[in-house]
Amino acid sequence: MGAAGLGYRDGLAAWWWVGSAGMGSLVLAFTVGPRIWRIARERDLRTVGDFLEHRYGRAVRVAIAVLLWLGTLAILAGQLIAMSRILNVVAGVPKPVGCGVGGLIVIVYFTAGGLLTSAWVNLVQVIVKLIGFGVALPLVLSRAGGLAGMAAATPGGDYWSLWHGGASGWNYLALLAPAFIVSPGLLQKVYGARDERTVRIGVSGNAVVLLLFACVPPLIGMAARALHPGLPSDELALPTVLTLDLPPLLGSLGLAAVVSAEASSADAILFMLSTSLSQDLYRGLLRPKATDAEILRVARVTAVVAGALGVLLAIVSPTSSARSACSTCCWA
Repeated sequence: MGAAGLGYRDGLAAWWWVGSAGMGSLVLAFTVGPRIWRIARERDLRTVGDFLEHRYGRAVRVAIAVLLWLGTLAILAGQLIAMSRILNVVAGVPKPVGCGVGGLIVIVYFTAGGLLTSAWVNLVQVIVKLIGFGVALPLVLSRAGGLAGMAAATPGGDYWSLWHGGASGWNYLALLAPAFIVSPGLLQKVYGARDERTVRIGVSGNAVVLLLFACVPPLIGMAARALHPGLPSDELALPTVLTLDLPPLLGSLGLAAVVSAEASSADAILFMLSTSLSQDLYRGLLRPKATDAEILRVARVTAVVAGALGVLLAIVSPTSSARSACSTCCWA
């Protein structure tokens, strides 16, 4: 949603929004990821908070856990707002209902299965995303008259520059690449890998997909600019073209891909929040001798509460979006 909106507004330079994430993921795959996995295995570390306490002390662990909670809820709200916008464009569903439905879906499957369920669901989601957008992109470009037709119907100059256009461009490297190197949500999944080789293969595979996929949302957004130049919000670009400019079956597949993208981000956020509170704050600060069963119960309750708070924040926020929430928290 956000990347297509940037393409609608700024043009081809929106590639860097997702491309920077792919570059950061490559660094994670071959440097930070294998090393932190090895340290975690040697010292039986379960969370990023465990590593922070091992390296810097308990005070840093608690401080980071609190800051993580304050910032990450905004990202969760952004994903739920994106889901609600899709439902609004497709079926006229009001924002509060759309946020509630999206939150309920993610809360249920994550709470039921935790990291393992999220891993399998994310695998299904990435397949749906690649197929959905792979089918949608050529059809949308064709509808807009191909690259030549889009060039004639969109602004010239920097709009077709890969390096810089509007507020987008290579400057996103400073914003997003570091976040994908040290993000607690990604590092937490690295901890769950079978071995160092799995870390390198899994994270580098993710990076390659991100780098290849990075051009797809901006191009769809640019096609939307050619087809629908007067949209009230640039983030409506993607659901608008999928709804109005594709056959219903293919448009539905594309919309399913968008929902999959938002859900996969939202479950990663719930994973971060639940492990941070249960392991870093509850066991690390309040009950050091808590059993694994007790920690699991706390994590599940936390996921439900955090999901509900994310829904509430999404409903009451008048201007937040997936893109603005992500930007704020990456800077933090």
